[in-house]
Amino acid sequence: MAGKTSVAVVFGGMSSEHPISCLTAANVVAAVDADRFDVVGIGITRDGVWTSWSPEQILALRAAEGLPEVTTEGHPTVGLQRFDDACHIVAAEAGQDPVRIDVVFPLLHGPFGEDGTIQGLFEMNGVRYVGCGVAASANCMDKHLTKVVLDEAGIPVGPYVVVRPHEWDDDRAGCLERIETLSYPLFVKPSRGGSSVGISKVRRPEDLVDAVDEARRYDPKVVVEEGIVGREVECSVLDGHDGATPRASLPGEIIVHDPDGFYDFDAKYLTGDSLATVQVPAELDEATRDRVQQVAIDAFRALGCEGLARIDTFVLPDGTVVVNEPNTMPGFTKSSGFPLMWQASGMSYPQIVSELLDLALERPLGLR
Repeated sequence: MAGKTSVAVVFGGMSSEHPISCLTAANVVAAVDADRFDVVGIGITRDGVWTSWSPEQILALRAAEGLPEVTTEGHPTVGLQRFDDACHIVAAEAGQDPVRIDVVFPLLHGPFGEDGTIQGLFEMNGVRYVGCGVAASANCMDKHLTKVVLDEAGIPVGPYVVVRPHEWDDDRAGCLERIETLSYPLFVKPSRGGSSVGISKVRRPEDLVDAVDEARRYDPKVVVEEGIVGREVECSVLDGHDGATPRASLPGEIIVHDPDGFYDFDAKYLTGDSLATVQVPAELDEATRDRVQQVAIDAFRALGCEGLARIDTFVLPDGTVVVNEPNTMPGFTKSSGFPLMWQASGMSYPQIVSELLDLALERPLGLR
């Protein structure tokens, strides 16, 4: 691999978004510039076993029946180890040479991958990686902490109530009383999750307890948000080089075809365009587009993001832009908003992948 940069693509993971991570990895590996980069794969099973995958095995995930998954069958167990002033992939079985890696592309969505946990492991092993650091990853993964940081920075967020584990266990009536200060419909969400897994749209008070219990299946901490009447507009952000201002793409808009529905897991990944459509670029006047882009950049900076993020917003009828949530490792499937928005802005899919790796490689190690 002399002369090329060694890239470890990490995918799968222990969250409910495991199969989406597998699809993302296959798309990214297909787009890596083979003249500049050599790919080695690390697939993490649902129960946390790290396994070795070749680029060809990752690409084959696109042809899997149903949703793909990382398995241990035919894939040796591996881990990371730092020595000789570099990070290496080391096989658990004796007799296999370690593989030095220059940069990691963690394509993990949700808890134990997008929440700062694996980012801390990379930091301790002294290896550069694509995406946000430990604190930004953790804050952006937690919908409650995201809102706290954005509110402190003066960036609008919608009305919400947090339900912590001990509060629901010790004073359910008090939690429900606080929630009833919000206007219906409500969205009940796991605080630390993504891809709309575990989210319920609640229109009646009598459905609230079941919705909270459903969210708690995925995270004991729950956020209840007041439904916002506005357009769902997303904007992708890429970091600037060498400290320059981050860059915002043309925004995209989520068009939900069912007036009583929302952009849930099925609409994102399983039903094509029948439930919802991602319209890129969004049909916005120039002033509104500029506001969405500026809010996305402001949120990116306030949250301490690095590398990339997708900032999801609502555009209210009066033109106000309210942040819904950030996504620090958005999907890279063929229908995912992040690459679609940058493609509409003039970057090809392979260029996006190379840009993210270049941003990671130029970033200094240690505290930043």
